[in-house]
Amino acid sequence: MISKEQIAADYRIIQNEICLALEAVDGTSRFEEEQWQRDGGGGGITRVIQNGNIFEKGGVNFSAVYGQLPDTMKKALKVENDEFFATGVSIVIHPNQPWVPIIHMNIRYFEMPTDDPEKQPLRWFGGGIDLTPHYVIDSDAQYFHAYLKSVCDSCHPEYYHRFKQWADDYFFIKHRNETRGIGGIFYDRLTANDEVTWDDIFEFSKNLGRSFIPIYTELVERNRNTPFTDEHQHWQYLRRSRYAEFNLVYDAGTRFGLETNGRIESILMSLPPTAKWVYNHTPAAGSNEERTLSLLKKGINWAE
Repeated sequence: MISKEQIAADYRIIQNEICLALEAVDGTSRFEEEQWQRDGGGGGITRVIQNGNIFEKGGVNFSAVYGQLPDTMKKALKVENDEFFATGVSIVIHPNQPWVPIIHMNIRYFEMPTDDPEKQPLRWFGGGIDLTPHYVIDSDAQYFHAYLKSVCDSCHPEYYHRFKQWADDYFFIKHRNETRGIGGIFYDRLTANDEVTWDDIFEFSKNLGRSFIPIYTELVERNRNTPFTDEHQHWQYLRRSRYAEFNLVYDAGTRFGLETNGRIESILMSLPPTAKWVYNHTPAAGSNEERTLSLLKKGINWAE
C-alpha cells in the first residue's frame, strides 16, 4: 500500500487546489494561512477565509499528526495500540448569502503502527461530505446527491447507498429530532478487502476530495445572486445555530481534536461567525422555512 507520507502529501495538494478555487469563486477575499505544531508530534496548516464576497467564514485545514493516543480515545476507537498517525483535510464554509448552503467535507487516514514485523499496521480511511442548506432547494439537493453517487459508483456500486444511510444517521441532531441538512455521504474505518484494494480506497478518498470544488462552485453560482431579505438572513442564523449544536455535541472530529490536544482555533473553525437561538421559534404555516424543516429527515432519496 502507498505510504502514510504519500497520503499526507496528496492531501496537502488537495488543500491547495481547493483554496485556490474557492478564492476564485469568492472573487475578493483571500485565505489567511497559519502553520502550527502539535505538542506530542506533527502539526498542520490552517487556512481561513473571512468577510468575502460570498464566504463570510470558511476554513480549509490540513493536518498530519502523530504520537501517543490518550486512553479516552483508545476506548472510543476500541483499540489497544498507543502510537497513532492521522492525516486529513477538513473543510467548512459558511456563506453570507442565505440561499447558498453551508458545506462540510472531510477526507482522512488513520494508522496505528505495530512493533511486530509479522503484523500489518492497523489502518483505515474515513471521510464524507454533507450539505446544510438554509433553504432546501430540490434541484440543488438532487444535483448534490447525484454527483456524490457518481463518485461512489466509480469505486464500488454499493458505496453510495451504504454511505448515504450512514450520513443520514451520523448527521442527525437527536435533541432536535432533525437532520443537520440534506445529508450526503459518510464513512469510517474503510479498509481493503476482496473487492477493493488500498489503492482503490485511496483513489476514492482523493476523488471525493476533488469533488468538492465542482459541487460547491455549481451551487454557489446557482444561488449567489438570489435576492434576500432580513427575514431570510434571520432564518439563516437560526439554521447556523443547529449546525453549531451538532458540532459541539456530536461531531467525532471535534472530539478527536480536543482529546488529542489539537489546535483549538483549527478545531473550532467550523463554527459559524454569527448564529441565533430564539426561544421556541416556529415557522409560519406554508412558508419556505416550514417546508425546509419538513425535509430535514432521514431516508429521502434525492439521487433518483
